[in-house]
Amino acid sequence: MKQELGITRKQNFDFNTPKKKPKIAYFILIHHFPEQFKRLFKAIYHLENHYLIHIDKKTDINIKKDIKVFLENYSNVYALKSENVIWDGYSMVQSQLNGMKYLLNRCLKWDFFINLSDQDFPLKSQDFILGFLNKNKGKNFIKIGNQVRVGSDTLNHVENYSQGIDIGFSGIPYRKSFMKNVTWYVGGQWAILTRTCCEFIYHSPEVKKIENFYHKLLIAEESFFQTVLMNTSFKETIINDNKRVVIYIADGDTKFKPKTLTDSDIDLLIEGDNLFVGKFDERIDESILNILEKALDTDQIKNNSNLINFNLISTFNIDTKKSALLDPEAIINSPTQLPKQILNGNK
Repeated sequence: MKQELGITRKQNFDFNTPKKKPKIAYFILIHHFPEQFKRLFKAIYHLENHYLIHIDKKTDINIKKDIKVFLENYSNVYALKSENVIWDGYSMVQSQLNGMKYLLNRCLKWDFFINLSDQDFPLKSQDFILGFLNKNKGKNFIKIGNQVRVGSDTLNHVENYSQGIDIGFSGIPYRKSFMKNVTWYVGGQWAILTRTCCEFIYHSPEVKKIENFYHKLLIAEESFFQTVLMNTSFKETIINDNKRVVIYIADGDTKFKPKTLTDSDIDLLIEGDNLFVGKFDERIDESILNILEKALDTDQIKNNSNLINFNLISTFNIDTKKSALLDPEAIINSPTQLPKQILNGNK
């Protein structure tokens, strides 16, 4: 349907060719919050991006069917084979590695990899996020800290191996010597990584050695990528900021966990220049998500109000284009060989 533009005052028109903005490959882990995932997906959807979905194998079959129906009309959405994901286990790392592998092995154009969960939400519009990434090409955003200085109490996770099972861990941990010439880092599981960085993580045989070492470590998802990148030439591209708001609260004497956010936290969320926030549970407080959705709508209007662009690009109705949601059992295995990069220990 055509829409008439009623111009009642002098407008500035930009006839220049639009600058090419980067494209994002989102990797989203889904567990138990299908309705929150739908709200998240709508908030981050953009025709030029790609969306890879992983639904935990333990997730109810009806939730899986509901999500597949919801996504079937989107052509730039893909499904990764469902695996059991154990929080604090190496399976969290493996799921992200599988996601990178899948996205790299398809003929898809993307520049940044961003991981999210179904309990996350954006704080900025996609236009804002794409503009931010356009100004920061070649940079990787991830929280980092030397594990000896800021997380010495977690070093036992590096030297103690545990056996993961579907519902947690079993058996008595056993020790293994630290890897030589490697400095250990921590910082959390969330990141914004360049395609070049993902290619290095996927292809490098030196990274594979660290991957094998982390295979049975507790809380591997909070340190694996930090340790890999900070011990390589990619160290120079790291920005110590994952662009997320996560508020941690005490959970016992020594542990901390992410707080479930409510509308009372709104002032903390809008401070700074963060792009994403977690975590939410609409069963506890749905109003906070309503507030953020309205803020995104306002942000989108503000970004587009100053200039009307006439881009001679044909458009199409996504409802007429069936989804490219792939068979969840299909993972392509034909990597392109890249030059090897050497792991440089800084110990």
